[in-house]
Amino acid sequence: MSTTLTLVQGDITRLRVDALVNAANSSLLGGGGVDGAIHRRGGPEILAACRALRASRYGEGLPTGHAVATTAGRLDARWVIHTVGPVFSADEDRSHLLASCHREALRVADELGARSVAFPAISTGVYGWPLDDAARIAVDTVRATSTEVEEIIFVLFDERAHEAFAARVG
Repeated sequence: MSTTLTLVQGDITRLRVDALVNAANSSLLGGGGVDGAIHRRGGPEILAACRALRASRYGEGLPTGHAVATTAGRLDARWVIHTVGPVFSADEDRSHLLASCHREALRVADELGARSVAFPAISTGVYGWPLDDAARIAVDTVRATSTEVEEIIFVLFDERAHEAFAARVG
């Protein structure tokens, strides 16, 4: 089976897909950027599910590069797959952690039976990952990952991010 890879410029919280990937922080309790937007639009059900995860499996928070799913609350999706991207460092290669975010999100999507998954540009906001490099890692990783997901959509917030991903998708 072949996975379709598409790009959309806009607001990830407006997509109708099986699963939205959230560029979460390790607390899972909301934050800025994509994380804050998903929590705000998705409503209190997402926060309640995240609090339950913190109270059970992730007392110390979700580790960087890992992924876990919750309800999507009021979003037009069935699930939110939360993953914690790495903070960019010019002194330490953390690209394996960024790649892991994409692989782990697809693994969770497969466990859920999701057929359409929307990804943001993980780690490119306050975590400072350069867009061109993040696009390379994201696109190369999802293309190399064996998955039952039929459609992967990268939802890019602005034209600059869209252009960076478009250069990788070809």
